Amino acid sequence: MPPDTPFDLSRARVCVVLNPGSGRRDRGRCQALLRRGLDGRAAELSLRTARRGADLPRIAARAVAEGFDLIVAVGGDGTQAAVAGAVAGTDAAMGVIPGGTFNFFARDLGVGDTVEAAIATLLDGRIRAVDVGQINDTVFLNNVSFGAWPRILERREAVYRRWGRSRVAAYLSALGAFRDLRHPVALKTIDEGVETRYSTALAFVAKSAVQLEQLGLEGANAIRDGHLAIFVARARGPRQLAGAALRLAFGFAARGSDFDLVIDDDLVIDTMPARRDVAHDGERTRLTGPFRLRVRRGALRVVVPAGGGP
Repeated sequence: MPPDTPFDLSRARVCVVLNPGSGRRDRGRCQALLRRGLDGRAAELSLRTARRGADLPRIAARAVAEGFDLIVAVGGDGTQAAVAGAVAGTDAAMGVIPGGTFNFFARDLGVGDTVEAAIATLLDGRIRAVDVGQINDTVFLNNVSFGAWPRILERREAVYRRWGRSRVAAYLSALGAFRDLRHPVALKTIDEGVETRYSTALAFVAKSAVQLEQLGLEGANAIRDGHLAIFVARARGPRQLAGAALRLAFGFAARGSDFDLVIDDDLVIDTMPARRDVAHDGERTRLTGPFRLRVRRGALRVVVPAGGGP
């Protein structure tokens, strides 16, 4: 199936990969909708549920190796990124069923913010090759961050376990994490041999135009043009960063006073120490630098709405 062509579900072998740990709790209803919407309309349908999130890349890679034409990811942005990492660069296409808290990737693609709308996209869509981000060997779809954000994710999971998943809980856990910060991150960017050094509490690499627009930040158009938007917070301590976070939450953050902005599509970030927690698409992974961040242009074939999409 070449890019930018109608997607014929009736001729496709379809594997649906579900993450039981994603934000939505109505998993039984979601599976019923998927079977009702896809069974009998695809040449073959297989539903596979991961026992844990770490199993998602292996399940998706196996589906690709077995020759499935379409690998459908059901879950939040972390699930979508895990499946995309296995599908990118192959002949298979990917379908997106949102099932998380924010669902930035699904919103960037315009596939719909409900299971029903996303299934309708699979029934009457087209194939579009889209860009993905990559940090070293890991594919990301929305963002990568250093410094405060991995700590925010750690606190967020604790809040979720106690109070359940919601956007309010996510924002509150972020503010709580800022209060705990004590040490800035020393990092340098290397772009075409030119080094720039920073000492910052947070460095955020954005790949989602929708997320930047929601945050009221610059860079969405640059992302749509195939670049990364790299934000380096000027605040170093917890009090200053909390103030910047509040301005960010209300759309008042300003380039030049709250952060520095770099637009690029291939650069290296080096940190001290080199081995650290890195947040990517809502997940947290221990990685070792230097960290090469780049855009893989058109690497992922995705089913998007016939009359829209990226």
